Amino acid sequence: MIGAFEVMIGFLVMLGMMAAGIHVAVAIFSVAALGTLMYLGPPLLYSFGDALWGTLNDFILTAIPLFILLGELLLRSGITERMYNALSVWLQRMPGGLLHTNIGASSVFAAMSGSSVATAATIGTVALPAFAERGYSERLALGTLAAGATLGILIPPSINMIIYGAITNTSIGKLFIAGILPGLALAAAFMLAIMAFSLLRPGVAGEAEPRVPLRARLASLVDLLPPAFVFAIVIGSIYSGWATPTEAAALGVMAALVVAALNRKLTLGMLNECFLSMARTTAMIMLIIVAAFFLNYIVGILGIPQVLTRWVADLGLTPLGLILALVLFYLVLGCFLETLSMMIATVPIVVPMVVSFGFDPVWFGIFLVIMMEISLITPPIGMNLYVVQGVRGRGSIADVMLGSLPFFAIMLAFVFAIIAWPGLVMWLPNAMG
Repeated sequence: MIGAFEVMIGFLVMLGMMAAGIHVAVAIFSVAALGTLMYLGPPLLYSFGDALWGTLNDFILTAIPLFILLGELLLRSGITERMYNALSVWLQRMPGGLLHTNIGASSVFAAMSGSSVATAATIGTVALPAFAERGYSERLALGTLAAGATLGILIPPSINMIIYGAITNTSIGKLFIAGILPGLALAAAFMLAIMAFSLLRPGVAGEAEPRVPLRARLASLVDLLPPAFVFAIVIGSIYSGWATPTEAAALGVMAALVVAALNRKLTLGMLNECFLSMARTTAMIMLIIVAAFFLNYIVGILGIPQVLTRWVADLGLTPLGLILALVLFYLVLGCFLETLSMMIATVPIVVPMVVSFGFDPVWFGIFLVIMMEISLITPPIGMNLYVVQGVRGRGSIADVMLGSLPFFAIMLAFVFAIIAWPGLVMWLPNAMG
């Protein structure tokens, strides 16, 4: 019979392999295979082929390459730059000027791409030249880009939510709905913080932006129509019950193709780049998911969730104590693991345990995504820090880290807010049934 000590050893071995640079999928599969051989025998290991085939035949996972392709099409069709410029003429007169545009543009792009890294790279490429010319605090500008891009995995559609829902058998539609209010609230909190910084230290926002005539601002709204169109197609079709997330992703790709054609950006070369990028990213994600599903299968057979639940109960932890311990656990883990690795490595073990303590899996999914957002700007592994620094192309990454610190604190405070008031997450999905 496996015990809590053996489970912890196996988990630490898996984390150690990842930290040593071994591919995430290899690390996950190796631990699952070792556990199978030690406790269940070789015959069960042979079932991995069936598990692989069954996992890859899951209809819902088709949404992953489709959403990746959707983001690639939007990135290469020129929509993002026009969207950024349109938002800037509406937001630049607020205290903080163009810093608000980084958050607003990240929120809008997140609602179309589902990827934080893509959001950081895309918005950063468009935004950074403008800040260099206007005397803004470079650290704060870099921080808004890194932190704003984290909204890419919280505001639906979110690739990470799809993976979480597939692994835990949680409704992806409900996860998407539950992510709306927290995503918008977090974006609003970022913007309020920018206003506070700008009022307390006016120099961080550079020179006042010129006033744009109302006629020009109204004319700029035309450039917001394409992203609004794509968002309405994807999210509207899901929430209306007309399409599943996978079907909605396909509809979004069709909408993006139409927009790219209207922008005269739809060429064979552009499509070739989009499909190659989609294939590379999808192959990496699906390999990890297959290994995670096999680990999930073995974890269930070995009764590990029940073992850990009894162990936590013996420690005398209350549900609140458990969730606070998980906050600390994921903060530490985020210093060493990339977000997708962190989620897939822990979900099979953690989710059954937290559900047994009475937490809603939809609520926990949003909690986990926000913790993953924090890890995206947590040194030394935080991917958004490196993406923004890569786009910047000069100076030290310490500037990006320091600029992100205030937003790190805001996200951590927001985690405690949803723990204290779960309705911030669950009100909308409960209201929509």
